[in-house]
Amino acid sequence: MTTPSILIVEDEIALAEVVRDYLFAEGMSVEMLGEGVGALEMAHTGNYDLIILDLMLPGVDGLTICRELRKTSDVPIIITTAKVEEIDRLLGLELGADDYMCKPYSPRELVARARAVLRRRPAGGNLEKTTANARLFIDVDKWQATLDGTQLDLTRREFALLQSLAARPGRVFSRDQLLSLAFPDDTEVFDRTVDSHIRNMRRKIALVSTWDPIRSVYGVGYAYDG
Repeated sequence: MTTPSILIVEDEIALAEVVRDYLFAEGMSVEMLGEGVGALEMAHTGNYDLIILDLMLPGVDGLTICRELRKTSDVPIIITTAKVEEIDRLLGLELGADDYMCKPYSPRELVARARAVLRRRPAGGNLEKTTANARLFIDVDKWQATLDGTQLDLTRREFALLQSLAARPGRVFSRDQLLSLAFPDDTEVFDRTVDSHIRNMRRKIALVSTWDPIRSVYGVGYAYDG
């Protein structure tokens, strides 16, 4: 089994070292960086399985790093921060973060979140490939969705939602049901998270097609009309 490789970008060195020691104890390989400058280069060249990224960093802030990284990479990202306002939480998720933890947090819980992100698979992950219809092809094994022959640039959360909906065409899912299907290991998710990801997914679909396969059902949730 391959040892997971983790990058911690955190300017509170004592905290980063504690988290590092907990991850070491779980058999993971860890590198640390104490500022935002250089984080993108390390992320692109280090071939990491997960990045634990502080929001408030000297040099370059975590949201900027996350935004730039998501343009070229789908490496899982857990954002940590002392900013607890909901707008900041949503902003982090909309930028493509896989999870979000507010300080102060338990290093043991962070390790549990890291393990959940690393083992996470989309709903129906026992199927290697799923063909939703002639226009949309979902490859669960590669975490890729192709619409009208063009690959969609989806985050892991967006992919998990699309796969969950497309697996049962026509069925209307509530937001709570989609949270359970697409993010079964998450402990801090809420209804508006689904709306945020669906909105981003539709924007990306619109870049390659005029067809919107996701139907909003007022007061209930969403359905896939493929």
